[in-house]
Amino acid sequence: MDANPSVLIIDDDAEFRDSVGRLLRSVGLESRQFSCVSEYLSADPAPDGPTCLVVDVRMPGRSGLDLQCELSAAHRNLPMIFITAHGDIPMSVRAMKGGAIEFLTKPFRDQDLLDAIMTGLARDRARRENDKALGALRERFDTLSPREREIMTQATAGRLNKQIANDVGIAESTVKVHRSNLMRKMKARSLPELSRMVDALGLPQQRPQRS
Repeated sequence: MDANPSVLIIDDDAEFRDSVGRLLRSVGLESRQFSCVSEYLSADPAPDGPTCLVVDVRMPGRSGLDLQCELSAAHRNLPMIFITAHGDIPMSVRAMKGGAIEFLTKPFRDQDLLDAIMTGLARDRARRENDKALGALRERFDTLSPREREIMTQATAGRLNKQIANDVGIAESTVKVHRSNLMRKMKARSLPELSRMVDALGLPQQRPQRS
């Protein structure tokens, strides 16, 4: 079970923040409130569970769109829902191109906001699960010897044991041993599964030039 999901509300309107907080509590969601982008960045909240941001577009100081740019530059891919009382088409287009979940204009239906938040939390939960799986995959890859890594990339590039042995300069029987060991270490049940792991890790699949 992952940690409880949470929603971070960034808006200079205290009444609006409280209203959204009450709405979220009514459906069992936790929230934290911030009056501006600077306050949010200073607090630097890093919830353990799935997270979604509800952000006003226009606030004193940095805007919600500024925050979107800053988070993107820092590779912090948190789902964002923009709220505004004075939106326009260029603004909404910019937000959505930046990856926003939704762009809602006040007044809006509570259900529209809740639907967007649920979508954002689901997206962040999936991202966290993918990151966790990739981290575990990298840990398994780190246990491979340099020779096993070399054979792994060649095997998934379609090279046969005999060809790999000739490329690397070792006995074919030794290649088979290395392949068996690396399959066990990577917990791969088949060559196609190992190939997907190579793709996920971003490893090159280049055929060696040695004859």
